[in-house]
Amino acid sequence: MADSILTVSNLSKTFDGLKAVEDFSFAIAQGQIVGLIGPNGAGKTTVFNMITGFLAADSGEVFYQGKPLTRCPAYRIARSGMARTFQDLRLIKSLRVIDNILLSRPQQSGEHFLPAVLRRKKLRQEEAQNRQKAAELLDFIGLAEKQDHLAGALSYGQQKLLTLACCLAMEADLLLLDEPISGIHPNMIEKMLSLMTLLSASGKTILFIEHNIEAVMQVAGHVIVMDAGRKIAEGSPQMITNNPEILEAYLE
Repeated sequence: MADSILTVSNLSKTFDGLKAVEDFSFAIAQGQIVGLIGPNGAGKTTVFNMITGFLAADSGEVFYQGKPLTRCPAYRIARSGMARTFQDLRLIKSLRVIDNILLSRPQQSGEHFLPAVLRRKKLRQEEAQNRQKAAELLDFIGLAEKQDHLAGALSYGQQKLLTLACCLAMEADLLLLDEPISGIHPNMIEKMLSLMTLLSASGKTILFIEHNIEAVMQVAGHVIVMDAGRKIAEGSPQMITNNPEILEAYLE
């Protein structure tokens, strides 16, 4: 796909002789919402880990905006404009909600000793801008009134919204969301799907793993189906749901 923002080519990974991912390829265009589905153990999260540098691929390539990322460390990939969530959320629950977002802001001068000492005025301006951005993100996800609460005091669904805000705080154009609606209340599911749709309309690109097939079909414009580490089907939600073999094996 010539205009793809993310291209994955022939990724493979083996653990102790077991092929977790085998010859896996796909491409995503700017602004798409793509669902990655399949049974437990299909290799979906392993694919995420290889794309984002948390796991080295045995073979294959990953290109983001045309640039190779396969051998880049995770922190460099994150700085390139790609952000992800995890199934275990990875929030700092003993910190306030707004502080979790502030920690996700990229390239902060206060992280370095000399700029913090020598450019205090600029640092104060940067801190004010970061707080303004954090407040805007909290308003976007509907948690503005929770900004001073501890992250651990939020409901599970609210914590998932916070992890999304932390991704957005990184100013990423590509979001990889690992089961964003799993285990949350139906009302919160609708909230998350609505936010994903709004983000796509604003130009963000989303690749997400999810077992809630009804939700996948509601929001995704394209669906990839995995089984035993391999891609077994790919296409529009209608194409996937109209495939009797896929329907019987994965969607019922």
